[in-house]
Amino acid sequence: MTKRAVVKGVGHYLPETIIPNAWFEARLDTSDEWIRTRSGIERRHFAAEGETTSSMALAAARAALADSGLVADDIDAIILATSTPDLTFPATATMVQAGLGMTRGFAFDVQAVCAGFVFALANANALILAGQAERVLVIGAETFSRILDMDDRATCVLFGDGAGALVLEAQEGTGASTDRGILSADLNSDGRHRDMLYVDGGVSTTGTAGVVKMQGNALFRQAVEKLAATADAALAKAGLGHDDVDWIVPHQANIRIIQGTAKKLGMSMDNVVVTVQDHGNTSAASIPLALSVGKARGQINPGDLVVTEAIGGGLAWGAVVLRW
Repeated sequence: MTKRAVVKGVGHYLPETIIPNAWFEARLDTSDEWIRTRSGIERRHFAAEGETTSSMALAAARAALADSGLVADDIDAIILATSTPDLTFPATATMVQAGLGMTRGFAFDVQAVCAGFVFALANANALILAGQAERVLVIGAETFSRILDMDDRATCVLFGDGAGALVLEAQEGTGASTDRGILSADLNSDGRHRDMLYVDGGVSTTGTAGVVKMQGNALFRQAVEKLAATADAALAKAGLGHDDVDWIVPHQANIRIIQGTAKKLGMSMDNVVVTVQDHGNTSAASIPLALSVGKARGQINPGDLVVTEAIGGGLAWGAVVLRW
């Protein structure tokens, strides 16, 4: 028998404040049509004053626990992917641990920007396979609205805030690709491309949070190629091919990247979960958000083969293949 990390529940949270494209029209030289055409985004959510990454993560975590039928003390570990922590330290995951009333286990953060949730899933899977944890709560949460330059139309219209969470549980499988759970992961990074997407502040440099800087055209070219390649690599590790895939659940950055990657993989957009129009780019939160929405819509069902893939600053990119 083979141990597998199986999805037990999923949930998400979005702030109440919805920011339509028209909000930017009144402030910048831009338009709803310009934003939709270049990104596919129609609206996004911004955190309210006093709303934090940890508070959104906590709400998503509670939703995922409720969906799984588990309680906080059933969880052995929390891994939270974020680039916008509440504080420099401690880890935002420990704040979620306290908020849940979880008095056992351990919690830590992962930082791989928009690819953060894929990296967090791979780490959670490794903990389960190694016997370090039986149940892991994996969260992606971001308040990117706090690090946007609202005068830079190339970046500020793209991002939003939110959180998504997923509960993984150790279960026995046969070792075959028909097993439920995480079947493979492929992780990559290349620090030579740092300047394509970064924040121009930090503790040891400016002592400030900084704002997002992006080379959009260069990043687009890298994204489609690398996302398709990492999805192929993860499928190959699982002994599977494109025809086996029921759903691609990509990082929701830009509809053109999503479409380009699907085309390169030879997949129909009918098999892609798309939420970018409603949420914008929520960085590490986008994949768990899309998984939760996809399940709620009735798209993702037990037994479905799902490929998640993401790319973010670093550059960091990767994919996870799992059977729901």
